[in-house]
Amino acid sequence: MRNRFEEQLGLLNRELLAMGALIERSIKSATQALLKQDVDAARDAIGFDNEVDQKERDIEALCLKLLLQQQPVAGDLRLISAALKMITDMERIGDQAADISEIVVHLAGAPYIKKLEHLPLMADTAVNMVSESLDAYIAKDLELVRKVITMDDVIDDLFNIIKNELIELIRTDAACGTQAMDLLMIAKYFERIGDHAQNIAEWVEYAITGRHKGEYLS
Repeated sequence: MRNRFEEQLGLLNRELLAMGALIERSIKSATQALLKQDVDAARDAIGFDNEVDQKERDIEALCLKLLLQQQPVAGDLRLISAALKMITDMERIGDQAADISEIVVHLAGAPYIKKLEHLPLMADTAVNMVSESLDAYIAKDLELVRKVITMDDVIDDLFNIIKNELIELIRTDAACGTQAMDLLMIAKYFERIGDHAQNIAEWVEYAITGRHKGEYLS
């Protein structure tokens, strides 16, 4: 019985990594569509959201199967409960990557009012946060959890830089206002993706320790 349970836990880990890979692909595709002003790529990126949603349903069904058909001990229950919370945040990341791509479609054809130097950095940091959160879950690595949680500060700082630059652009040229607000919304979506990635890391902490919200970080 325990061997079968361990096999299914291994399947759960693989499914979580697969969902993480889908999310990373969504973020990267949305970012590339943004940088290249590629409408077709943006529409493709929007389509990834359906795959993310399906993967969430598959993992949810697997977790419920583990809970109902097996007899998980306390540590196993934490792993499964954390996985259910993590996929909720991952699904929301997929939604926000799709939202970014929808704005890219809206912006198509117009030259950008500023160089997009900080948005790709936000995207890269978010991708790393998702990837390393899942690595921490698999390896039960609290040090990696700590690293991911602090990385959200990088995204927040970049968001504030972008926000201030866009406000200054609007102040000096009101004609920039419409696109500036679109770019600010994109930055906000990246900032929210960072928040969800931090949430994932905090649920990994719970899976490992039984504590949540970074209690060991003083």
